Amino acid sequence: MSLLTVGTVAFDDIETPFGKVEMAIGGAATYISLAASYFTQNINLVSVIGDDFPQETLDQMSSKGVNLDGLQVREGEKSFFWAGKYHDNLNDRDTLDTQLNVLADFDPVLPASYKNPDYLMLGNLTPDVQIRVIEQLENRPKLIALDTMNFWMDIALDSLKKVLTMIDALIINDEEARQLSGEHSLVKAAAKIVEMGPKFLVIKKGEHGALLFHGEQIFFAPALPLAEVYDPTGAGDTFAGGFMGYMAQTDDLSFENMKRAIIYGSAMASFCVEKFSIQRLLELNDVDITNRIKRFVNLVNFDAKL
Repeated sequence: MSLLTVGTVAFDDIETPFGKVEMAIGGAATYISLAASYFTQNINLVSVIGDDFPQETLDQMSSKGVNLDGLQVREGEKSFFWAGKYHDNLNDRDTLDTQLNVLADFDPVLPASYKNPDYLMLGNLTPDVQIRVIEQLENRPKLIALDTMNFWMDIALDSLKKVLTMIDALIINDEEARQLSGEHSLVKAAAKIVEMGPKFLVIKKGEHGALLFHGEQIFFAPALPLAEVYDPTGAGDTFAGGFMGYMAQTDDLSFENMKRAIIYGSAMASFCVEKFSIQRLLELNDVDITNRIKRFVNLVNFDAKL
């Protein structure tokens, strides 16, 4: 099944307690598409970059099955740039610099071959851009998932509420869920958010796993305990890419299959944090992923004596 992903393709300066990298490859669409590429080879990407973005990275993405026909390249302009520094606990970070550059007036244009995707993952961008993407589709995908953040809740809440009525699944973290709903309890928060439109809600809790909500059904997926976490940047997008890639591969919209997709997304995110930038996502193979999934299974598998 085909997967259309929309988001940023960018540069990052990242500092963590374990090191620092400058002008590293980043961006939501980059992480999403690379993670999804391990499950489906029919990925169409929509984004915008300047002519400063390295051709080598674009070639690497193409080699993973990512179609870049929808990637706009602006001559004489710079790509989106973000700089951040993580605290010792790696859960908190400070944004040091954000340069929108080509993203400031990004107007997504879907090639004709992109307009009938089976699955759509809307990465973190302004809600108006996410809406314009949906409005260009000729047919509704089987599943539309969306990521957003506190920033859009602060400055574009009306547009965000509009796009929430147009999607099937919302993927956000616990802090964002509490802000969007006004509820501290995540169960109460989920109930309020699904009233806004999405039938499925995924709440990411970082090193504490992820929750999946659908009606009265709730599923919890743990995060894999890791001895070393070098860089959390892109982990959430990698989770979304693994989740949607698995959904596109299996083409099964049942709650049971979505539970499996949560585990696969968590597994991909656990790889992402092991090295800086997209480095770990470029070097995986099927055996790596299978073995990682087995570790997740062993983490939660038990025989209940009831």
